[in-house]
Amino acid sequence: MSSPVMSRILTVKDVPLERKRVLMRADFNVPLDAGRVADDTRIRETLPTLEYLYRHHASVVLCSHLGRPKGKPDLRFSLQPVAERLRILLDERLGRGVQVGFCPETVGMQAREMAGALAPGGFLVLENLRFQPQEEANDQAFARQLAELGEIYVTDAFGSAHRAHASTDSVARFLKPAIAGLLMARELEYLGRALQSPDHPFVVVFGGAKIADKIPILEKLAAKADTFLIGGGMAYTFLAAQGQGIGASLFEADQVNTARRLLDRAAAGDFRLLLPIDHVIADKLEANVPARVVEDIPAGAKAFDIGPRTLQLFRDELRRARMVLWNGPMGVFETPPFNRGTNEMARILADSPAVTIVGGGDSAAAVNAAGLASRMAHVSTGGGAALEFLSGLTLPGVAVLSTAA
Repeated sequence: MSSPVMSRILTVKDVPLERKRVLMRADFNVPLDAGRVADDTRIRETLPTLEYLYRHHASVVLCSHLGRPKGKPDLRFSLQPVAERLRILLDERLGRGVQVGFCPETVGMQAREMAGALAPGGFLVLENLRFQPQEEANDQAFARQLAELGEIYVTDAFGSAHRAHASTDSVARFLKPAIAGLLMARELEYLGRALQSPDHPFVVVFGGAKIADKIPILEKLAAKADTFLIGGGMAYTFLAAQGQGIGASLFEADQVNTARRLLDRAAAGDFRLLLPIDHVIADKLEANVPARVVEDIPAGAKAFDIGPRTLQLFRDELRRARMVLWNGPMGVFETPPFNRGTNEMARILADSPAVTIVGGGDSAAAVNAAGLASRMAHVSTGGGAALEFLSGLTLPGVAVLSTAA
């Protein structure tokens, strides 16, 4: 079933690519360690699109940002290690001898010459976009220089689509058609379905520290979701709004009235909203400290994770779901033993027959760390972008894409 968003936007499957030179915006913002790629997940996620372009004899000029070099060259953030890792991955996927070059410029004469010399099936990685201050300024002249490097614009950088930068926004005004890669199409397909036409029962699982970050999504999805399951730090703002004791647990005093309004809507039958019924507490937030499970949080104590009865409550609800959207950890998952709730939630969703969509950020990191990403219907590559999209905002990097009309 196609989402309404993807029923309009053109993808790499909709346009002729033979012997065309493609300028592709990728998300190669990967961690580096001593000049080597420490985690190549984001590079691997682009491989289906790159293989599709290769099989259709396109030549591909790849551009991306990496880190925050503050608008000037900084070799700590060079994309050269990314180009080297990409060459290895493409050799493994496509066979030996794939041409993957690296250009030490982002735009300019050398970039034009190297792009123009690319043979069909060849790849060229440009130096870090953010070495140029014009990138984040969404400078039109810089965007025009980027556009000169290709004949078609393709983007797979959903994680950067919420930023109106030269490579995600203005470039598509100079280079048409501007089309979605396979990863971008997948993001818009699944997140679009959750936002506009979910399968029912539709259960939304929210966690993380701040309710303020999720309020726009809660309100947008309130008309679509059957049930909200709330964990993480944001749960304690809701519990405080109910008048329950939360000890010294993290909560947002300025969001209590907002939480109370949502609880009132749940009480009126607009949707169900389930909160933790037991909690993992400890005297301090440190790895492997003694922790205990309580139903009532003592004064002065802090809760750092949901407890086993809450997990069972959530599991029972998720068994009935046909679609699930999860965004945000259930506790301080970076610090054991407070990672159990998040890890168990990942396992529950991996075992669920529902269409499971993980909305990027920390929940995506937890799913990947648990080795369960392949058992989800979709794990988003965009944290902030996914939140803005699900809030109903128009993403600049999506708005510029060519449509079937």
